[in-house]
Amino acid sequence: MQAFPKDIFTEPSNIDVDTLDNLGPLRGLAGIWEGAKGLDVNPKAAGPIRQVFVERTELQPIDPQTNGPQLLYGLRYSSHMVKPGEVETYHDQVGYWLWEPATGVIMHSLAIPRGQIALAVGRAAADATQFILRATRGATDYGICSTSFLEYAFRTDSFQIEVTINPDGTWSYVEDTVLMIRGQDEPFHHVDRNTLTRIAPPTPNPLARELHKT
Repeated sequence: MQAFPKDIFTEPSNIDVDTLDNLGPLRGLAGIWEGAKGLDVNPKAAGPIRQVFVERTELQPIDPQTNGPQLLYGLRYSSHMVKPGEVETYHDQVGYWLWEPATGVIMHSLAIPRGQIALAVGRAAADATQFILRATRGATDYGICSTSFLEYAFRTDSFQIEVTINPDGTWSYVEDTVLMIRGQDEPFHHVDRNTLTRIAPPTPNPLARELHKT
């Protein structure tokens, strides 16, 4: 269990406001990305299907955040997926990637427009190029919250994402969302994966932009 200080109010001083310089293992995710060979294995009444998707993801640095003495650097992200050659949204997702330099904790929040949110956690060194984060249903920290219908029909028991920052500057992810589907005895592993290529650099966070004006 992580140890916390007795003083829960005093914020750190002399904070470096340049988020891009303090993202640790998340630095390789900053920017605007596309991936045309995503693969989604999802459940249907007749059995699992495999769907290729095209993804565009934007991850932009935010100003440093504090929870009393806790200092976090992060990226705000939005991800949009479509089937090849189509316009209709296949999947949409928003949230944050957060890094706590003092502890090596990485956090990944996500929200999807079907009434579900999750907060996953992992640890990594500042120079790590691979890391895994997990969230578990029922946890009051780093958990999963869903609508009543999803709890009834497609209960999400766990979520895991593994990220690999590749030597060529791309990055890849594999997500494993474990579902208990009503009427089925065995858990279903809803797996998504893709490799993303940067198409534009990130925009520095507002405080960093202001600092560099002087």
